[in-house]
Amino acid sequence: MTATQPHETKIVSADATALGVFGLALVTFVASTQKMGWTTGSVYLMPWALFLGAIAQIWAAAVDFKRNSYFGAIVLGAFGLFWIAVTMHWAISNGWFGSFPAEKADPRQFGYACFGYLFFCIFVTIAAFEANKVFAAIMVLILVLLGSLGLQILGINAELFGTSAAWAEFLIALLGFYGAGAIFLNGFFGRQILPLGAPMGWIKKG
Repeated sequence: MTATQPHETKIVSADATALGVFGLALVTFVASTQKMGWTTGSVYLMPWALFLGAIAQIWAAAVDFKRNSYFGAIVLGAFGLFWIAVTMHWAISNGWFGSFPAEKADPRQFGYACFGYLFFCIFVTIAAFEANKVFAAIMVLILVLLGSLGLQILGINAELFGTSAAWAEFLIALLGFYGAGAIFLNGFFGRQILPLGAPMGWIKKG
């Protein structure tokens, strides 16, 4: 009798990083138009924040978890959850969940949440420099954005930090569009079409 040889089945998932980075790029682009004064209000920002900023990034993070892509899984997941929280903040401030006494709503808490993400993103930025230069530049701008937003919300030199937040978010969007396009084209053609920039090589992985 011939022994049956075991067969190994391997499920391969496509790289979803381009989708996640595109989600980040689009939501920051739309949100930056409000900070720049090109648009007003936050009601029509919420669909883009929820579906592109949140769901697209969380979906990409879930795929990266399966692919054992540590950086993408953690970072895209963290920012996807960030945009869910931001969407909820806008929904509450627009009265979607009813009215409540003013003393029960302190918008400065969102400022402190920005500082919390800023602390986390310092560590992410260190890793980003060892991923590629486009991700590193995006993370540096995210540090500027989060710090500026936090200080603006707390009322500290609001005009200056509002301007720096607007430009940082706009530049994040532009770099994000480039990064998403580069990842997509490089992955599709199986070779470098658009460069992302080599890692800095300052810290070696063990």
